[in-house]
Amino acid sequence: MTSLNSFKSKSTLVVGDKTYTYYSITEAEKNGLAGVSSLPHSMKVVLENLLRFEDGRTVHKADILAVAEWLKTRTSEHEISYRPARVLMQDFTGVPAVVDLAAMRDATAKLGADPQKINPLVPVDLVIDHSVMVDNFGTPLAFGQNVELEYERNGERYEFLRWGQSAFDNFRVVPPGTGICHQVNLEYLAQTVWTKDENGETVAYPDTLVGTDSHTTMVNGLAVLGWGVGGIEAEAAMLGQPITMLIPEVVGFKLTGKINEGITATDLVLTVTEMLRKKGVVGKFVEFYGPGLDYLSLEDQATIANMAPEYGATCGYFPVDSDTLQYLTTSGRDPQRVALVEAYSRAQGMFRETSSPDPVFTSTLELDLTTVVPSISGPKRPQDRIALDNAKAAFAAALPKEFGKTDEPKVQVDGADYTLTHGDVVIAAITSCTNTSNPSVLVAAGLVARKARALGLDSKPWVKTSLAPGSQVVTDYLDSAGLSEDLDAIGFNLVGYGCTTCIGNSGPLPVEISKAVQAGDLVAASVLSGNRNFEGRVNPDVKANFLASPPLVVAYAIAGSMKIDITKDPIGTSSDGKPVYLKDIWPTNQEVAEIVRQHVTKEMFQGRYSDVFKGDTNWQNIVIEGGETYGWNASSTYVQNPPYFEGMSMEPKPITNVEKAKVLALFLDSITTDHISPAGSFKASTPAGKYLEERQVAPRDFNSYGARRGNHEVMMRGTFANIRIKNQMLPGVEGGYTKGPDGSQMAIYDAAMAYQAAGTPLVVFAGKEYGTGSSRDWAAKGTNLLGVRAVIAQSFERIHRSNLVGMGVIPLQFKDGESWQTLGLDGSETIDIEGVTEIAPRAQVTVKITRADGSVLNIETLCRIDTANELDYYKHGGILHYVLRSLVAA
Repeated sequence: MTSLNSFKSKSTLVVGDKTYTYYSITEAEKNGLAGVSSLPHSMKVVLENLLRFEDGRTVHKADILAVAEWLKTRTSEHEISYRPARVLMQDFTGVPAVVDLAAMRDATAKLGADPQKINPLVPVDLVIDHSVMVDNFGTPLAFGQNVELEYERNGERYEFLRWGQSAFDNFRVVPPGTGICHQVNLEYLAQTVWTKDENGETVAYPDTLVGTDSHTTMVNGLAVLGWGVGGIEAEAAMLGQPITMLIPEVVGFKLTGKINEGITATDLVLTVTEMLRKKGVVGKFVEFYGPGLDYLSLEDQATIANMAPEYGATCGYFPVDSDTLQYLTTSGRDPQRVALVEAYSRAQGMFRETSSPDPVFTSTLELDLTTVVPSISGPKRPQDRIALDNAKAAFAAALPKEFGKTDEPKVQVDGADYTLTHGDVVIAAITSCTNTSNPSVLVAAGLVARKARALGLDSKPWVKTSLAPGSQVVTDYLDSAGLSEDLDAIGFNLVGYGCTTCIGNSGPLPVEISKAVQAGDLVAASVLSGNRNFEGRVNPDVKANFLASPPLVVAYAIAGSMKIDITKDPIGTSSDGKPVYLKDIWPTNQEVAEIVRQHVTKEMFQGRYSDVFKGDTNWQNIVIEGGETYGWNASSTYVQNPPYFEGMSMEPKPITNVEKAKVLALFLDSITTDHISPAGSFKASTPAGKYLEERQVAPRDFNSYGARRGNHEVMMRGTFANIRIKNQMLPGVEGGYTKGPDGSQMAIYDAAMAYQAAGTPLVVFAGKEYGTGSSRDWAAKGTNLLGVRAVIAQSFERIHRSNLVGMGVIPLQFKDGESWQTLGLDGSETIDIEGVTEIAPRAQVTVKITRADGSVLNIETLCRIDTANELDYYKHGGILHYVLRSLVAA
């Protein structure tokens, strides 16, 4: 890395007996960037990144000046290239990225080069945390039984990842049963200030990352700038390519005061989420500041940062302060690293103290922490906060309004002496990932269990209870304090370390409970300490889902219903026949703090993370197929070698115009990547279902598109197959259908394959905001594999546009006021795209439209290949091809 250093920012920093090179914002301010010391801390991280990577090609002097200019406008339409220090993946979204790396190795070998040239160019950590399910619960055997089932279900994927762990440099895998990626990141992987040895120097710079899980933002609580991205952006970052982004708006969230007795971090985060959703912060950075930070623990900060996707922000950032240093020390980080974090952040003006002046923000809002009250949220959205003392009334109001229920059924449960009705809590889950970083709420849950147990209380028999901590350290301190025994006694046994109930891995309800819920069409409830409660996400039998703190999860398991006022009504009866109220079992802040202080120790972190990549005997006993290249299993239905590199040569083939293409689909506005990308379950009648049945996979074993992301054959069959998508070539038809070559209705995949067999390229027409929503990699990969050469739309979502280019699909934008509707298209047309051979970024491109009657219309469109880098990707056939050739040639 060689920076042009236009602002003479390259400097040295001595910490102890070590000298570091760094790019000084203070020096840059003296040399042409006036005022940048008043930038938000998160923007200083972005500025440092541009200073360090200024190369005159991907990062220009003008990009750096645009950040200084932001101080005047506090908003910007200027696009920059940003390079995170590292990449974090979970297993669902990480598998296809590793598949691509493996495929690149195969292609490299076919080119006669050394496959070892293909490795991530920045550090990549993949944490396997999305596959464990709560099949078993409420017994000491639950954890072991669930792990055994996890390995049975995911053997093919785990064998592949185990190979990747041994085959690639700069790539580490944290095995199943360790914890969730965000907590492992917070407790171990993150360093706050990263270092790299190059050209005889040790360069220090802010720890930054992108992750393939939206809640990557949890690490913002440790002053690490990171957010969730789609798979293609993650692969680009992994392979040393920049991520394009607009210079963001930064909303300042000022905290004052101190939370009151009995208030939890969850109550606070639900309040923050409600406020930020009302303000509107989608696509923006949020940065927290103000004197209230002095009274929040770092784990409280991580709890708030985790919920950034729920309040809609790109990130929820907290600057470095004394708590950051304390947490790094307590969690076992190297003392030299802790010293570097303090020295570096002070030198860069990134260290927050109570006396620090407020940064400049785009806009601000403020919360007095003394006003936070006990809260839950639901029944369908995380931003719908309910004051706890209003929970009973809110549920009563939701029954007719949200669920159309006015009856009061009582359904007898088979073999039991109780009935179920609307509002009964059938799932109570202390689950990943919002709260599991925070010992205060987990200890509070243990103390609620202890006090309840002492009074003879237990969970109601219809409640499925579970405890899925974010890391093994949680078990250590609960064990040390004797609280695991108390939680076990009322049903909250350990079920696994991973994302369980919050991502829908709650497992089935007991058969008799499920039968009763379905028989009465009941609005059953779940209470979980997670971050998402969308309808249908937690469990198919559960319609009303509420987010709550871990101690409240335990309390609702004991109460068993949302129809009581848990703040006033008895939640149970003691062993001596007296009513027990929530206040009788709620711990004081001092009780919680004393246990945290005594039982959360540095030695626990050091012990658990001393050999974190080794895994248990299940992981170690996996047989690895392949060496430098992977031994692909032709019969696997989970992992297959994608065809991206078939017939590839070292020199890219000349790009060609698009000739005699046919229209695959006509779409209206706001087609999201959730419409385009395969997601969720699928039926045997779909192309993906037929593919699996042909390979003797029974429908009950289909699993989901997400679990099969490593098999392009499944995923391309699921592209544009959403049951709610509407292709206007077939008016009134819903689902993934189009007109085939003979004009008949057929599945989009089947039509695309018929066109491919005939050598006919395809185009897609769309309206405004094409590709909004989650930035799913398969929305672009599937489009490519179906043979689509171009997407012509009125406007594109920024990331999906970039992803299309990265997969060799050209995005073209209609002129203002023009659309496929104004042109009178019906999908029967033949399309020629001229000038592709001489294409340039944002050039005008002619599209020739020949109607079925032979008449011809020529229109001018804007090429949305926006940068020189993107043009290189396109000319090479995609970003993977570009990087592969670059690495082989090096």
